[in-house]
Amino acid sequence: MTGKSPYFFPALAVVMAAPIFAVDTLTPLDTAIAVLYVAVIMPSAHFLGRRGVLAVSGTCIALTLISFFIVHQDDWEGSALVRLCVSLSAILITSLLTLRNQQVTSALREQANLLNLTHDAIFVRDLADRITYWNHGAEELYGWSRAEALGQTAASLLRTRFPDTPARIHAALLADSQWAGELIHFKRDGAQVTVLSRWSLQRDKSGRPIAVMETNNDITERKRSEAMLQKAQTELAHAARVATMGELTASIAHEVNQPLAAVVTNGEACLRWLGREVPDLAEARASVERMISNGRRASNVISRLRALARRDDPDHVALNLNDVVEDALALVEREADSHHVAVQLDLQLALPAVSGDRVQLQQVVINLMMNAIQAMSGVSGRARRLAVTTRQEGVAGGAGCVTVEVRDTGIGVDAQGAEHLFTAFYSTKKEGLGMGLSICRSIIEAHGGRIAFAANPDHGMKFTVKLPALKEPAP
Repeated sequence: MTGKSPYFFPALAVVMAAPIFAVDTLTPLDTAIAVLYVAVIMPSAHFLGRRGVLAVSGTCIALTLISFFIVHQDDWEGSALVRLCVSLSAILITSLLTLRNQQVTSALREQANLLNLTHDAIFVRDLADRITYWNHGAEELYGWSRAEALGQTAASLLRTRFPDTPARIHAALLADSQWAGELIHFKRDGAQVTVLSRWSLQRDKSGRPIAVMETNNDITERKRSEAMLQKAQTELAHAARVATMGELTASIAHEVNQPLAAVVTNGEACLRWLGREVPDLAEARASVERMISNGRRASNVISRLRALARRDDPDHVALNLNDVVEDALALVEREADSHHVAVQLDLQLALPAVSGDRVQLQQVVINLMMNAIQAMSGVSGRARRLAVTTRQEGVAGGAGCVTVEVRDTGIGVDAQGAEHLFTAFYSTKKEGLGMGLSICRSIIEAHGGRIAFAANPDHGMKFTVKLPALKEPAP
């Protein structure tokens, strides 16, 4: 409609009204011909403003009155007056309705223009998934123009990948009138995009659903950054494990040397039993069985060390935290002995399973135990005691959580140090890198849990790890 003269549309209305005026004035029809002026008023709302519509309506009223006076100037019969009133009423009512509709349409157009100002992709679809509105943000994100998208099936056009079955998502939308989740869409050029999608259900006055407004925010780069951050955290955790293994060299050597020494001792005993004049086969057999048992123990130690040293992706499985604590204790036991620290275990039996990566959780427990042992290295005049407790908490109404508590009688941490205890590169030890507790918190939070600390009433610190429990019992 651009490029037209400002007088074009009023002139067009006059052209449309002229035949009606001619028929109403020049033909002897006893009908309300002027009612046809509504066909002039209604279309005018599409190309004229409020004043233009009022001008057209006023012109139609004036033409109706002029025609009446020309035809009935000497004879104002009752039927003619009735037809005049009907025509004027029709023109007035049509004018009012047209102005009202124009006002509503203008308000909706302004709202639609506001939606075009946002960078989010917003489109509306009916219950058959056909697109009825497509804003500028959707054009920018997906590459299809509004004309190309309108009438298309949204899921087919965008090749949507849902996090659940469409039927379940639709049921949740009907139940709550809204839904939010991550979707994968494909642009016009074939590029994949991940969006955070929020759906709002529109209902009519009777409560029946009629349309869905979908607002999509592009989070592709954020997801890529999160994946890169997760990879960096995994590599950092691996480096921390290797560093911890270096600190535990003496404990590891002792843990491996014990079963190997036992293998040698039992092998020599076996030879002595077999070297008798009458070989004692029963004792020799028992010695061989002890050799096999100690060999398997050494193999298990090596397997645990290899798992700690590997740079694998996290593998979440159902596991028992008691086993994790016992494996970790086997590696730090020598360190505890060298610092004259007594270890006390209070592990709850029949502990619920948790979902987690065994190596990462073992790393957390080892780090907490090592910190506790080192915190007691300068303590004198009181017992050096490391207490490790596991228990189930909060079982009412659900599986609750599993708690691991590591308590020491060390020197503790002052108020200033407590504020930065989980801050990366902050350490209370001169030779420390300050990454251990920061990594521990990242690992626990990635497992859906939380880690906290508190000062003991007497001496030392207490670190508490809480992980969500699974409903099935621990293996």
